[in-house]
Amino acid sequence: MAFFLAMFRRNFTNIFLRLFFGLVFIYVYCEYLIYYVTQIQCGWSSLSHEPTEGVEPVYALVIADTHLLGSREGHWIDKWRREWQMHRAFQTAITLHKPDVVFVLGDLFDEGKWCSEKEFNHYVQRYHEMFHVPEDILMYNVVGNHDIGFHYRITPHLAKRFESKLKSPPVQLVRIKGNHFILINSMALEGDGCSLCSRAVAEIDRISNILKCSSGSSLCKGNKKLQKYSRPIIMQHYPLYRESDSMCTEPDAAPLPERNNIFEERWDCLSKESTEYLVESLHPRAAFGGHTHHSCVVRHSFVPTSDHKIEFVEYTVPSFSWRNRLDPKYYLLTITPEEVKVSKCAMPTERTMKLTAILMTLGLLVYLRYYGSSLNTSSQSYKFLSGKKV
Repeated sequence: MAFFLAMFRRNFTNIFLRLFFGLVFIYVYCEYLIYYVTQIQCGWSSLSHEPTEGVEPVYALVIADTHLLGSREGHWIDKWRREWQMHRAFQTAITLHKPDVVFVLGDLFDEGKWCSEKEFNHYVQRYHEMFHVPEDILMYNVVGNHDIGFHYRITPHLAKRFESKLKSPPVQLVRIKGNHFILINSMALEGDGCSLCSRAVAEIDRISNILKCSSGSSLCKGNKKLQKYSRPIIMQHYPLYRESDSMCTEPDAAPLPERNNIFEERWDCLSKESTEYLVESLHPRAAFGGHTHHSCVVRHSFVPTSDHKIEFVEYTVPSFSWRNRLDPKYYLLTITPEEVKVSKCAMPTERTMKLTAILMTLGLLVYLRYYGSSLNTSSQSYKFLSGKKV
């Protein structure tokens, strides 16, 4: 009797240990490893041509609309869960891809436009903890309407504190390996002559003149030039002007019928006037924005004069937050002065993570069922054999 009791205890211990370690593995896989399994499938796009001798590509990671929750909206469990997901996804992307630079295209915070100074400082601390990058990786943050408000709600204090804490002036020229990025506060392009708008326009005009002088244009005024000219890349929160998302054909574009909703200028996108001003002033070769939370690729062709055409591609980056999308995304850019190559990278969806956890748990239970049955069969066989006379 004592022998069979010991065998039962040993079998129970074996089953319990397998259950425990099985559940631990499922948790680790669904909370950590699944991000690697999903994101390792995405990589940097190859260039169409070998870069000029001595020129190295810039590898940039672009995300948009993280919308960290504040104290006013969202349950703390939802806040913790979403922030954990974004943190793991971002850190996995940094570890796997090792970019040279990271651009965050606005709406870092969900409640930045109305939170107190104490809350904002806490916001910034959480943001830096979640989206920490190694010292050898550059990171630039572009302001969004949720960070300081739409134009009519922006105060000098709101604009200044974001600019100061996140090192994000209204307009900024960033030069990396012969490539030029112009980071723009979309809400400063209202065109009403306010102090923020006047400051932004003055800086855009200054940068525009530098680009003209660098390109050898006859319109150059002054002698300040870039060491090496290439058409710039615009990074901002709003999309450039378009009537709607109806031309967006990406699988993760806005769903119908929302896709056909008419955009309101200065609310859903830049105004037509500001868009033409930017394009004619800067002659971009690509533009990136966020704000809509959905993906879109638009091929622009501007003809400011009969003998001059400005063509470029604009990419609207989907939201990086599971609160805004079931399938968050980010972009990987391979950039030289001659080319901009884009890869869109998916993260595991909520459905995938839940389904994976359920299937793995069911598989574990089936395994334990058959394992327990095999132990019982062994015990019965031993009992039968031990009862025989030899």
